[in-house]
Amino acid sequence: MAERDRYIPGVPCWIDTNHPDPEWVVPFYSGLFGWELENVMPPESGGKYFIGRLRGGDVAALGGQPERGSRTATWNTYIWVDSADDTASKVADAGGEVVAEPFDVMDAGRMAVLTDPEGAAFCVWQANRHRGARVVNDHGSLNFNNLNTRDPERAGAFYGSVFGWEPHLDAEGGFWRLPGYGDHLEERDPGIRQRIAELGGPEGFEDVVAGLIVIGSEEREVPAHWTVTFAVDDADAIASRADELGGRVLSGPFDAPWVRMAVIADPQGGTFIASQFVPGNKDLAGAADRAGAAA
Repeated sequence: MAERDRYIPGVPCWIDTNHPDPEWVVPFYSGLFGWELENVMPPESGGKYFIGRLRGGDVAALGGQPERGSRTATWNTYIWVDSADDTASKVADAGGEVVAEPFDVMDAGRMAVLTDPEGAAFCVWQANRHRGARVVNDHGSLNFNNLNTRDPERAGAFYGSVFGWEPHLDAEGGFWRLPGYGDHLEERDPGIRQRIAELGGPEGFEDVVAGLIVIGSEEREVPAHWTVTFAVDDADAIASRADELGGRVLSGPFDAPWVRMAVIADPQGGTFIASQFVPGNKDLAGAADRAGAAA
């Protein structure tokens, strides 16, 4: 199990949902990923926020929507920052929008809801008591966050200005790198650079903090958006189990570079990617667009 006890600024650190009725999808996620879910909201608040845990470590959360919110569930990406207020100002200066001004979340931390210039929504997290996902890259836990964009050059300028990210693109899409992140990982997990190299990973992959998927011109109705990917041991088994639990398999399972994956919607429409690491698939091409468009 990969455990995290800290992040550095500019690294995605947490995910949660806005569900019309989060309690209704608790059986889906507990049955699919084995999460133990607890509503951490005070009884008098009237709200619901179920934190999912694997073997005691926080993984993700299922939250509710405002009364006039959308009836479709969404998964949200949170990026660790030193100051939510300063980052919100940077977003506005770089051409993004501050959807929800920075606010305190009890004693857990301080956050803001923001969009990039194309309208892709994300959150920033200034941690206090809640330190983000404690379990990552293990079956049923967060594995990757992906920006789906039509304009990678514009996105590169925006996310570079706000977080210091650098895009690495090829014909299929690519990654976001945060220079120095590999040094942080090496300090936490000595030898990680060597292990990546031995697997044949791309040069500099240890600095990768997120994925970058270019939305195809044929997908005219797909807006720019962030998606989340969960690591799984068996993508085919997860897809089958999701169907049994009342979800829908939107795409796959199919093979892609390094992985076998499926795009899945939960019973209230919250969409995510389930990804099985398959080293033998490292030389495959042509599948990234299927995952991005479906999610």
